Amino acid sequence: MAVLEAILSPEWEGRRHSFDDHWSETESMASMRNGSGDEYSIVFSPAGAYVRGFDHESPMSPYVMDGPWPGVLDEVPEVFQPYVEEPAFSDEDGMPLVTACLWREPLDDGWRTGTIDFPDTASKDPDGARYLFHLLEDRSPEASQRWAED
Repeated sequence: MAVLEAILSPEWEGRRHSFDDHWSETESMASMRNGSGDEYSIVFSPAGAYVRGFDHESPMSPYVMDGPWPGVLDEVPEVFQPYVEEPAFSDEDGMPLVTACLWREPLDDGWRTGTIDFPDTASKDPDGARYLFHLLEDRSPEASQRWAED
């Protein structure tokens, strides 16, 4: 997505997706910020992959509970705790900007999440994960085209 956006939007300010292959000496990061308060970050490291998403309109916003929704970050393995505490993934007061979180260590056979009691809401996407990650889930050319046209 970052490469496609670099082609479609040569100016950095017009892009939503980015990729930093040298986020640190051992880590790469893919990210999205839509300019309306929604964002995600995916850190790739020797420890695996850590994914954090923030849907600012989610009923699971940390601003609703005055902290991350119970279960979202509670089971994140120790190896990924530096990302939970990463200032770039928090607001200016240190509040983690997260409504959805998943991770995968190299030997895992699938993606893992915490045990979450989702809010009773009419939304089929209470944490915003479907909304935030739809282009990563539907990797078809048609999905990318619809997004680019929008």
